[in-house]
Amino acid sequence: MKLIVGLGNPGAKYARNRHNIGYAAVDRIAMDHGFGPWKSKFQGRVADGRLGSEKVLLLKPETFMNLSGQSVGEAMRFYKLDPADVIVFQDELDLAPGKVKVKQGGGHAGHNGLRSLHAHLGDGYARVRLGIGHPGRKELVSGYVLHDFARADEDWLADLMDGISDGAPHLGSGDNGKFMNAIALRTVPQRAPPPRKPKAAQPTTPPTPPQKPQKPQGATDMDTDTRSTMQKLLDRFN
Repeated sequence: MKLIVGLGNPGAKYARNRHNIGYAAVDRIAMDHGFGPWKSKFQGRVADGRLGSEKVLLLKPETFMNLSGQSVGEAMRFYKLDPADVIVFQDELDLAPGKVKVKQGGGHAGHNGLRSLHAHLGDGYARVRLGIGHPGRKELVSGYVLHDFARADEDWLADLMDGISDGAPHLGSGDNGKFMNAIALRTVPQRAPPPRKPKAAQPTTPPTPPQKPQKPQGATDMDTDTRSTMQKLLDRFN
Protein backbone atom coordinates (compact mmCIF):
# COMPACT_ATOMS: atom_id res chain seq x y z
CA MET A 1 0.00 0.00 0.00
CA LYS A 2 1.13 3.55 -0.77
CA LEU A 3 0.32 6.69 1.18
CA ILE A 4 0.36 9.70 -1.15
CA VAL A 5 0.28 13.02 0.66
CA GLY A 6 -0.47 16.46 -0.72
CA LEU A 7 0.83 19.33 1.43
CA GLY A 8 -1.14 22.52 1.91
CA ASN A 9 -3.27 24.55 4.26
CA PRO A 10 -6.99 23.83 4.82
CA GLY A 11 -9.79 26.25 4.00
CA ALA A 12 -11.07 28.23 1.03
CA LYS A 13 -8.79 31.14 1.95
CA TYR A 14 -5.72 29.10 0.96
CA ALA A 15 -7.16 26.94 -1.81
CA ARG A 16 -5.44 28.77 -4.71
CA ASN A 17 -2.19 29.54 -2.87
CA ARG A 18 1.13 28.44 -4.33
CA HIS A 19 1.76 26.63 -1.02
CA ASN A 20 -1.28 24.42 -1.78
CA ILE A 21 -0.08 22.93 -5.06
CA GLY A 22 0.33 19.58 -3.23
CA TYR A 23 -3.36 19.59 -2.35
CA ALA A 24 -4.18 20.33 -6.00
CA ALA A 25 -2.10 17.36 -7.18
CA VAL A 26 -3.83 14.76 -4.98
CA ASP A 27 -7.25 16.31 -5.70
CA ARG A 28 -6.62 15.78 -9.41
CA ILE A 29 -5.48 12.19 -8.90
CA ALA A 30 -8.60 11.42 -6.82
CA MET A 31 -10.90 12.95 -9.44
CA ASP A 32 -9.35 11.30 -12.50
CA HIS A 33 -8.69 7.83 -11.07
CA GLY A 34 -11.99 7.00 -9.41
CA PHE A 35 -11.02 7.35 -5.77
CA GLY A 36 -13.70 7.22 -3.10
CA PRO A 37 -15.12 10.37 -1.48
CA TRP A 38 -12.93 12.43 0.81
CA LYS A 39 -13.46 11.64 4.49
CA SER A 40 -12.15 13.18 7.70
CA LYS A 41 -9.49 10.99 9.29
CA PHE A 42 -5.94 11.21 10.68
CA GLN A 43 -6.28 14.96 11.29
CA GLY A 44 -6.86 15.42 7.59
CA ARG A 45 -8.93 14.35 4.61
CA VAL A 46 -8.42 10.93 3.05
CA ALA A 47 -9.62 9.15 -0.10
CA ASP A 48 -8.84 5.55 -0.98
CA GLY A 49 -8.54 3.83 -4.32
CA ARG A 50 -6.08 2.16 -6.67
CA LEU A 51 -3.43 3.27 -9.09
CA GLY A 52 -2.93 0.31 -11.39
CA SER A 53 -2.65 -2.72 -9.13
CA GLU A 54 -1.45 -0.70 -6.13
CA LYS A 55 -3.80 0.16 -3.29
CA VAL A 56 -3.36 3.84 -2.44
CA LEU A 57 -4.53 6.19 0.31
CA LEU A 58 -4.51 9.89 -0.57
CA LEU A 59 -4.09 12.26 2.37
CA LYS A 60 -4.42 16.04 2.72
CA PRO A 61 -3.29 16.99 6.25
CA GLU A 62 -5.49 19.67 7.84
CA THR A 63 -3.11 20.51 10.66
CA PHE A 64 -1.75 23.46 8.65
CA MET A 65 1.56 23.15 6.85
CA ASN A 66 3.88 23.47 9.86
CA LEU A 67 2.32 20.45 11.61
CA SER A 68 1.83 18.16 8.59
CA GLY A 69 3.93 15.40 10.16
CA GLN A 70 1.33 14.80 12.87
CA SER A 71 -1.31 13.79 10.32
CA VAL A 72 1.02 11.75 8.13
CA GLY A 73 2.59 9.98 11.12
CA GLU A 74 -0.84 8.97 12.44
CA ALA A 75 -1.86 7.47 9.08
CA MET A 76 1.47 5.61 8.80
CA ARG A 77 1.11 4.06 12.23
CA PHE A 78 -2.47 2.99 11.58
CA TYR A 79 -1.54 1.13 8.38
CA LYS A 80 1.88 0.01 9.70
CA LEU A 81 3.69 1.65 6.78
CA ASP A 82 7.36 2.46 6.42
CA PRO A 83 8.63 5.90 5.31
CA ALA A 84 9.53 4.30 1.96
CA ASP A 85 5.78 3.73 1.38
CA VAL A 86 5.06 7.47 1.62
CA ILE A 87 5.12 9.89 -1.33
CA VAL A 88 4.68 13.60 -0.65
CA PHE A 89 3.68 16.29 -3.17
CA GLN A 90 5.20 19.63 -2.11
CA ASP A 91 5.72 23.13 -3.50
CA GLU A 92 9.34 23.85 -4.44
CA LEU A 93 10.78 27.37 -4.55
CA ASP A 94 14.07 26.24 -6.05
CA LEU A 95 12.50 24.91 -9.25
CA ALA A 96 11.14 27.03 -12.08
CA PRO A 97 7.33 27.08 -12.39
CA GLY A 98 6.07 23.81 -13.85
CA LYS A 99 9.33 21.90 -13.37
CA VAL A 100 9.18 18.64 -11.42
CA LYS A 101 11.70 16.44 -9.67
CA VAL A 102 11.19 13.21 -7.73
CA LYS A 103 13.52 12.63 -4.80
CA GLN A 104 13.85 9.77 -2.33
CA GLY A 105 15.10 10.87 1.06
CA GLY A 106 17.28 13.89 1.74
CA GLY A 107 16.93 17.13 3.69
CA HIS A 108 13.95 19.43 4.08
CA ALA A 109 15.72 22.55 2.66
CA GLY A 110 13.84 24.79 5.07
CA HIS A 111 10.37 23.78 3.89
CA ASN A 112 8.17 23.91 7.00
CA GLY A 113 5.93 21.04 5.91
CA LEU A 114 8.91 18.77 5.24
CA ARG A 115 10.54 19.88 8.48
CA SER A 116 7.49 18.54 10.35
CA LEU A 117 7.50 15.32 8.32
CA HIS A 118 11.17 14.77 9.16
CA ALA A 119 10.35 15.13 12.85
CA HIS A 120 7.63 12.46 12.71
CA LEU A 121 8.79 10.11 9.92
CA GLY A 122 12.51 10.60 9.46
CA ASP A 123 13.86 11.43 6.00
CA GLY A 124 13.23 8.15 4.15
CA TYR A 125 10.02 9.17 2.38
CA ALA A 126 9.80 10.22 -1.28
CA ARG A 127 8.84 13.69 -2.32
CA VAL A 128 7.58 15.03 -5.63
CA ARG A 129 8.91 18.58 -5.85
CA LEU A 130 6.57 20.82 -7.84
CA GLY A 131 8.29 24.00 -9.00
CA ILE A 132 6.57 27.31 -8.25
CA GLY A 133 9.56 29.61 -8.79
CA HIS A 134 11.19 32.00 -6.33
CA PRO A 135 10.23 35.63 -5.67
CA GLY A 136 13.89 36.63 -5.75
CA ARG A 137 14.50 37.68 -2.15
CA LYS A 138 14.25 35.64 1.06
CA GLU A 139 12.07 38.18 2.86
CA LEU A 140 9.44 37.86 0.11
CA VAL A 141 9.06 34.08 0.36
CA SER A 142 6.31 33.91 2.98
CA GLY A 143 4.01 36.32 1.13
CA TYR A 144 4.81 34.65 -2.17
CA VAL A 145 3.89 31.08 -1.18
CA LEU A 146 0.76 32.25 0.66
CA HIS A 147 -0.45 34.19 -2.36
CA ASP A 148 -2.70 32.84 -5.11
CA PHE A 149 -1.26 31.72 -8.42
CA ALA A 150 -1.32 34.52 -10.97
CA ARG A 151 -3.52 34.37 -14.05
CA ALA A 152 -0.37 33.99 -16.13
CA ASP A 153 0.33 30.69 -14.30
CA GLU A 154 -2.90 29.02 -15.38
CA ASP A 155 -1.63 27.40 -18.58
CA TRP A 156 1.49 25.74 -17.17
CA LEU A 157 -0.39 24.76 -14.01
CA ALA A 158 -3.12 23.03 -16.04
CA ASP A 159 -0.50 21.18 -18.12
CA LEU A 160 1.31 20.10 -14.96
CA MET A 161 -1.87 18.71 -13.37
CA ASP A 162 -2.65 16.83 -16.59
CA GLY A 163 0.82 15.28 -16.53
CA ILE A 164 0.54 14.29 -12.87
CA SER A 165 -2.79 12.62 -13.56
CA ASP A 166 -1.39 10.79 -16.61
CA GLY A 167 1.64 9.57 -14.68
CA ALA A 168 -0.04 8.71 -11.37
CA PRO A 169 -0.30 4.94 -12.06
CA HIS A 170 3.47 4.85 -12.68
CA LEU A 171 4.11 6.76 -9.47
CA GLY A 172 1.97 4.24 -7.58
CA SER A 173 3.93 1.33 -9.02
CA GLY A 174 7.28 2.95 -8.21
CA ASP A 175 8.31 3.69 -11.80
CA ASN A 176 9.46 7.28 -11.35
CA GLY A 177 10.98 7.40 -14.82
CA LYS A 178 7.66 6.75 -16.55
CA PHE A 179 5.95 9.16 -14.17
CA MET A 180 8.36 11.92 -15.19
CA ASN A 181 7.98 11.04 -18.87
CA ALA A 182 4.20 11.42 -18.60
CA ILE A 183 4.66 14.89 -17.11
CA ALA A 184 7.20 15.86 -19.78
CA LEU A 185 4.79 14.92 -22.55
CA ARG A 186 2.37 17.51 -21.15
CA THR A 187 4.76 20.24 -20.05
CA VAL A 188 7.76 20.20 -22.39
CA PRO A 189 7.15 21.58 -25.90
CA GLN A 190 7.66 18.76 -28.34
CA ARG A 191 10.18 19.44 -31.07
CA ALA A 192 8.78 19.48 -34.57
CA PRO A 193 10.66 17.24 -37.00
CA PRO A 194 13.17 19.19 -39.09
CA PRO A 195 11.86 20.27 -42.50
CA ARG A 196 12.71 17.90 -45.29
CA LYS A 197 15.35 19.18 -47.64
CA PRO A 198 14.06 19.74 -51.16
CA LYS A 199 15.46 17.31 -53.66
CA ALA A 200 18.20 18.78 -55.82
CA ALA A 201 16.96 19.66 -59.28
CA GLN A 202 18.07 17.14 -61.83
CA PRO A 203 20.16 18.69 -64.65
CA THR A 204 18.28 18.80 -67.93
CA THR A 205 19.87 18.21 -71.31
CA PRO A 206 19.28 21.21 -73.56
CA PRO A 207 17.30 20.29 -76.65
CA THR A 208 19.41 19.50 -79.72
CA PRO A 209 18.83 22.09 -82.44
CA PRO A 210 17.50 20.63 -85.64
CA GLN A 211 20.28 19.64 -87.99
CA LYS A 212 20.37 20.64 -91.65
CA PRO A 213 20.22 17.65 -93.92
CA GLN A 214 23.72 16.58 -94.82
CA LYS A 215 24.78 15.88 -98.41
CA PRO A 216 25.77 12.31 -99.02
CA GLN A 217 29.52 11.83 -99.03
CA GLY A 218 30.94 12.82 -102.51
CA ALA A 219 27.74 14.56 -103.55
CA THR A 220 27.98 17.93 -105.40
CA ASP A 221 25.59 20.73 -105.99
CA MET A 222 24.79 19.22 -109.35
CA ASP A 223 23.49 16.11 -107.59
CA THR A 224 20.87 18.18 -105.89
CA ASP A 225 20.00 20.44 -108.89
CA THR A 226 16.32 20.01 -109.70
CA ARG A 227 16.31 22.07 -112.96
CA SER A 228 15.20 20.40 -116.15
CA THR A 229 17.80 19.73 -118.85
CA MET A 230 16.31 22.47 -121.08
CA GLN A 231 16.40 24.99 -118.20
CA LYS A 232 20.04 24.19 -117.54
CA LEU A 233 20.96 24.89 -121.23
CA LEU A 234 19.06 28.15 -121.32
CA ASP A 235 20.71 29.24 -118.06
CA ARG A 236 24.17 28.58 -119.54
CA PHE A 237 23.57 30.96 -122.47
CA ASN A 238 22.04 33.79 -120.50
